[in-house]
Amino acid sequence: MSNAIYKVAKAENEAIKSYSIGSLEKKSLKAKLKELKNKQIEIPLIIGGKEIKTGNMGECRIPHDHKHILATYHKAGEKEVQLAIKESQKAWKKWSKMHWKSRVAIFKKMAVLLAGPYRDLLNASTMLSQSKTVFQAEIDAAVEMIDFFNFNAEYLTEIYQTQPKYSPDGMWNSLEYRPLEGFVFAVTPFNFTSIAGNLPTAPALMGNVALWKPASSSVYSAYFTMQLFKEAGLPDGVINFIPGRGSKIGKMIMDSELLAGIHFTGSTAVFQNMWKTVGNNISKYRSYPRIVGETGGKDFIFAHKSADVDALVTAVIRGAFEYQGQKCSAASRIYIPSNIWKEFEEKYVKEVKTIKMGDVDDFTNFMTAVIDAPAFESITEYIDYAKKHDEAKIITGGNYDNSKGYFIEPTTIVTTNPKFKTMEEEIFGPVVTIHVYDENKYEEMLHICDETSPYALTGAIFSKDREALELGKDILTHAAGNFYINDKPTGAVVGQQPFGGARASGTNDKAGSPSNLMRWVSMRTVKETFNPPKDYRYPFMEEK
Repeated sequence: MSNAIYKVAKAENEAIKSYSIGSLEKKSLKAKLKELKNKQIEIPLIIGGKEIKTGNMGECRIPHDHKHILATYHKAGEKEVQLAIKESQKAWKKWSKMHWKSRVAIFKKMAVLLAGPYRDLLNASTMLSQSKTVFQAEIDAAVEMIDFFNFNAEYLTEIYQTQPKYSPDGMWNSLEYRPLEGFVFAVTPFNFTSIAGNLPTAPALMGNVALWKPASSSVYSAYFTMQLFKEAGLPDGVINFIPGRGSKIGKMIMDSELLAGIHFTGSTAVFQNMWKTVGNNISKYRSYPRIVGETGGKDFIFAHKSADVDALVTAVIRGAFEYQGQKCSAASRIYIPSNIWKEFEEKYVKEVKTIKMGDVDDFTNFMTAVIDAPAFESITEYIDYAKKHDEAKIITGGNYDNSKGYFIEPTTIVTTNPKFKTMEEEIFGPVVTIHVYDENKYEEMLHICDETSPYALTGAIFSKDREALELGKDILTHAAGNFYINDKPTGAVVGQQPFGGARASGTNDKAGSPSNLMRWVSMRTVKETFNPPKDYRYPFMEEK
């Protein structure tokens, strides 16, 4: 294996297209949306490059028009899981030894294809199957995934260039970055097509092979992502596409002695159960599996009495309601001081009333539907709870309707209790809870914010007072892995804000950074001595 030191071209963030009135990109994307809606496809498993049909079927439905079926898909069972493991190991023999420049070339081609001919396909499939507005799809399925491919390629060369600082005369010290032995199990969420694309490919870039289980509600866009991988030249078997029931597939995969790693984004409960399973199986594995996970969040915006009210209003609306609050980073609990509350409430309620919700085909909509029936039921239970509780009142939204799509109004709860249920528990929908605190109890409330939730993913603080900002940043040191000052707590950009949180929010291995890629290699130290000693005796042993 050669780790000769070269550099790839410095990565730059992909530009976001505007899709403005009359633009060519808007016309092209509209045509792709129409094309995909007018046909129903059958999605197979892809194992070792071959399409496999099991007959155990699932459906891909449009969340904002749930009677519309975009596709049916085949689900993996035990036979297919075992085949995927076998095929991954066949591919590993060549892929793990392929020169890194050849691997990088494939991923750079993925970026070029996605920026060009695949852009409409990935955006449209994400909009339809995951109910994202055009902007939310563009920054996710196109821009962020392109950035992952390009920046990860650059990070690879940075890692390979990290070598021992010193080699004494007569010897040469070096480090090699070996792929893991076995396979990586990539388990991806519904809410970001870019995360779904990155979790199997980040390990693959470093010479590993992967078994990829996408969320059932994002199989549609994931299938087209697999087509992108193939067209870019990714060898068969490097990434094996095995949609299916996680509880069934996961256990079989984690029982394999060849499990080398888990790359996961999803719920905290599922990740903790996977960790327990690995622990119970630890004696059977060939090596200790690398476990990397990003899970839930109960993300906050904390305002000081000096906060800019207009900026705060915009941050709460965008942070809480973009993509219907279905982001791990979405603002879910807000702390507002009493001195600015009335001004904030008046401006905020007025602005929320202007939010349009509906079909993704209408580019003037700011919100669409939540992902599926279970999500709809879970989210609305929290709304109903707040309606009945004397510690809370609803100042925006509160209504919902699933007759055509899974629509929930942007809902704002105001509570007198900083430990109210909706201040503590992850909701993962367009519901935000505000607690108004005594403006003179800033420091006390910062400690309550830090102690309220088990999660520590994202958080934001708003203030014009530098001392107040520093105090908040200090007290909330461990409350958020991505911390924002005078900005909303969402929208981390690859190459700018590496993403991840700690506590119950995950292992904080920072997707979009070299630290994540380092988890997918096993270093070997090589010491070569040019003139080895030929006498075991040391000078101190000489007799006087």
